[in-house]
Amino acid sequence: MEVLYSSTREDLRKVQASEAILKGLSEDGGLFVPDHIPALEKSLRELSEMNYQEVAYEVMKLFLTDFTEDELKSCIEKAYDTKFDTEEIAPLVEADGTYYLELFHGATIAFKDMALSILPHLMITSAKKNHVEDTIVILTATSGDTGKAALAGFADVEGTKIIVFYPKNGVSPIQEKQMVTQKGKNTFVVGIHGNFDDAQTGVKQLFSDKELAREMAENGLRFSSANSINIGRLVPQIVYYVYAYAKLLKEGRIADGEKMNVVVPTGNFGNILAAFYAKDMGIPIEKLICASNENKVLYDFFRTGDYNRNREFVLTSSPSMDILISSNLERLIYRIAGNDANKNAAFMEALTSAGSYRITEEMKEQLSDFYGNYASEQETADRIKALYEKTGYVIDTHTAVASAVYEKYKSETKDGTVTVLASTASPFKFTRSVMDAIDPKYDSMSDFELVDELSKIANVKVPNAIEEIRTAPVIHDTVCDKSEMKETVKNILSIS
Repeated sequence: MEVLYSSTREDLRKVQASEAILKGLSEDGGLFVPDHIPALEKSLRELSEMNYQEVAYEVMKLFLTDFTEDELKSCIEKAYDTKFDTEEIAPLVEADGTYYLELFHGATIAFKDMALSILPHLMITSAKKNHVEDTIVILTATSGDTGKAALAGFADVEGTKIIVFYPKNGVSPIQEKQMVTQKGKNTFVVGIHGNFDDAQTGVKQLFSDKELAREMAENGLRFSSANSINIGRLVPQIVYYVYAYAKLLKEGRIADGEKMNVVVPTGNFGNILAAFYAKDMGIPIEKLICASNENKVLYDFFRTGDYNRNREFVLTSSPSMDILISSNLERLIYRIAGNDANKNAAFMEALTSAGSYRITEEMKEQLSDFYGNYASEQETADRIKALYEKTGYVIDTHTAVASAVYEKYKSETKDGTVTVLASTASPFKFTRSVMDAIDPKYDSMSDFELVDELSKIANVKVPNAIEEIRTAPVIHDTVCDKSEMKETVKNILSIS
């Protein structure tokens, strides 16, 4: 059955998947949502006999219904290949009774690779399907990981340019080095004086700037997005939750139909929304455990029903979660508002004008699948140390936030359900925070000395993504104020 997409803020017009992927964001500022969540066609047992690429096809064909079998399989084959350093793409590792779903074995050692390896292929295919001859300009804001993963995915892809904005002092040294050393004649990286929310807000404003759209069209250019607001990012993320359950079933860790919990370190809400969609498709997920860091806007939302970004922005050791406006939450708000675009648009208008909104009790009752909590900086560091000392397994700061929150959940509920925790980044991406947590004696070492020491104590080879940037020259050094983003984009694109 065909799946069509409409905006969360204006549901009069429906588009096919390829058009939603190309646009990224609807003209009214809304996000594209499927008109229904399709049910899996294969049984859990059948899925358990498939590899990652085969599971990806079974999930994605149900959402991307205007792609032919050959088109979609070609995209999957190009995405999930030798750029991943493990054959199974997303290994499940058991540590201290929890299954860590390692989503960081791609080119940039973060979970964003899982979707951003395939998005360029989906987008180029979508452009051909829609007879688009304009150059597609990928415009993206990043809190650290999306930027590098998108740059790597789109570098030198014909018919595209990519511009990434990141908070100049709001990412880890390794994250910044990965971005500013990115090769590719179509890649552009800009640091802004501001935080991630400033960058994300600026990008959204550029998308809805009608005058800029006209100027770009005159120059044969059009914007699209690689942020998790793009449905082409969200759909591939559903795959790994389906795969995780299938893997547990194959290995006899779970019985057919038995429930599992999912724990996700959450910033922009896309990753955990994908798990929610996987549950809707038929994966037996019990609780969706939403883990926040000290920017605990989502924890407060799940506890009170009040979403309020009017608070101090905290720079933490888990920078990819340093977010006060969780864009993908809008898709869930639309859903619990009864798929009512007008109601959702009113909430989003309140968020823009007043910085907050409050959902109704009836809507709040529909959030029973979710559990929210947060971990402080100290709790995050303590969890890295405790898990390492107990098992020898080293996790990054974002994964540690999730692990610490899961410990709280177990303590509160005594729930013994089999649990999969989304391990969203390699510890090598946040070496200083990770090594400081294990032992403060490491603090005197340089970033790359820490990399080698981490390799030694964790007994894990240094990833290629880190080796590549040890001596790589800085290619991108543009910095601007958040108020200068439009002018910077026009300069990059040579629009006078």
